Amino acid sequence: MVYLFPKDFSWGVATASYQIEGAVDEDGRKPSVWDTFSETPGKVVNGDTGKIACNHYHLYESDVQLMAKLGIKHYRFSISWSRIIPDGRGQVNEAGINFYQRLVDCLLKHGITPHATLFHWDSPQALEDLYGSWRDRQMAYDYADYVTAVVSRLGDRIINWMTINEIPCFTYMGYGVAQEPPHAPGTLVKTKKEVYQTCHHAILAHGLGCQAIRAASSIPCQIALVDNCGVTVPISESPANIEAAKKAFPTSWLNGAIIFPVLTGAYSDAMLAELGENAPDIQAGDLEIIHQPLDAIGLNIYTGIYVRAADNQRGYEFLPLPEHYPRLNMPWLHIIPESIYWGIRHLSETLAHPNLPVYITENGCAVHDQINENSEIIDSDRIMYLRQHLKSAHRAISEGYPLKGYFLWSLMDNFEWAWGFSRRFGIVYTDYNTQQRIPKASFDWYAECIRQNSVV
Repeated sequence: MVYLFPKDFSWGVATASYQIEGAVDEDGRKPSVWDTFSETPGKVVNGDTGKIACNHYHLYESDVQLMAKLGIKHYRFSISWSRIIPDGRGQVNEAGINFYQRLVDCLLKHGITPHATLFHWDSPQALEDLYGSWRDRQMAYDYADYVTAVVSRLGDRIINWMTINEIPCFTYMGYGVAQEPPHAPGTLVKTKKEVYQTCHHAILAHGLGCQAIRAASSIPCQIALVDNCGVTVPISESPANIEAAKKAFPTSWLNGAIIFPVLTGAYSDAMLAELGENAPDIQAGDLEIIHQPLDAIGLNIYTGIYVRAADNQRGYEFLPLPEHYPRLNMPWLHIIPESIYWGIRHLSETLAHPNLPVYITENGCAVHDQINENSEIIDSDRIMYLRQHLKSAHRAISEGYPLKGYFLWSLMDNFEWAWGFSRRFGIVYTDYNTQQRIPKASFDWYAECIRQNSVV
C-alpha cells in the first residue's frame, strides 16, 4: 500500500528553547524556573542542566543547514520568556529579541517556515519569586504582556504562533501535594485544588495570549494551542468500544479541564464531577477569554490509553497495560500507534470540531542509541515507531479528518527535562562534549518520507 500525503502537507521537526539553546546567562537573559530546578541537587538525572545543552544559541546557522538538508519546510521552536523579559515583567531585552530575529531570518533564507511556540515551560524565576508563578492569576496577564512584546517585534516575520505547550506538564506535574513534583518549579502546595488552579491560570493565559497575538500582529496570522491530551483508544473498534473511548476522553488525563474549555467554552461536566471540591475557582468572564477562536490545534501525541465498554456507572473502563507491553526508552513510552488517529478523530467527533485544522506538533521516541564501529547510529527501532505512527496519521487523512502537518520530535538529542541528557529523542545525534551533530539512520529515513511525501 502507498501512504501518499496531500501535496500541501507540512513536514517538520520541533525543538524547545531550554532544551537546546544553552547560553543561559548571555545577552541579558536571566534564570528561568528550569535553570533553578536543574541546578538543585537530585532533581535531574546525573545533575545535568540546560546551561549549554546543544549550544544552539551559537550554532543555529549550522543547525538550520541540517534542517535544509533534511528537506523540511517547517520548523517549530519555542521562544524563551527569560530572554525577552528577563524579570518576567517590565523591561524588554532587545538583545534577546535579536537572537530570534536572526534565527527566523536564517530559516526564511533556507525556505523554512517558522512556527513559534511562545511558552514551552521555561517561565522566569523572577515571577516564581514574586508571586509563585502559575499559582497566581497575575501570571496570565504577565504572559500576555510578554506575548505582546514578542509579536509586536517578530510579527512581521512569523505568521504561525502557538500560545502554550503542554499545560499539564508545568502545572499538574510542576506542583504537588505530599510528594515532590517531577517538573519545575517543583512547588509543594497544600491542596489538589491549588494544583488545578494553576491549570486554570494557564488556560486563562492561553486565551489572553490569543487576544494579544491578534492585537499585536502586523499581518494576518495563525494561532494554535499545543496540547498533550490523554488519547483514549478503543481496545477494538466495535461500536460499543468506540463509544466508550469517546465517553472516556473527557476524564482521561486533564482533557476535561484543558482542551474542553479551550475548544468548547466550558469545563467537561464529567471532569468537574471527578474533581469535586478540588475544581478550580472560575471567575466571571474567564471562560469567554479562554474560549478564543483558533486557526488550528496542535497535538503532541506519543502514546495513548486503551479503553473498553463496561457495565458500570460510567459505561467505560481504562485498561492497564500488561507489564511486558512493548515500550521504548521512557517509562511511559508505550507503543500505541493508533493514538494519533484517535487523537485527531476525538477532536472532530468527541469535541465536535470537524473543520479545525490539526497538526501533530510532536511525535517521536527515545531509544538506546549506540554509535557503531563506523560512527553510525542505526536506530531502526525509532524508524519502526515513526513509520507506524505516520501510517496512523495517514489513516486519519484518508478518512477525511483535517490533519495538515507533522512535526517530528526532535531534530536533535537535547536536554530531556528531569531525565537530563540520559534520554535521546533526536534524529540527529548530539555529542555533548564536542557539540558534533551526527545524523542517524532515522534522519535519512525521514528525509526520504519528505522527498516522496509518503511513509516509506
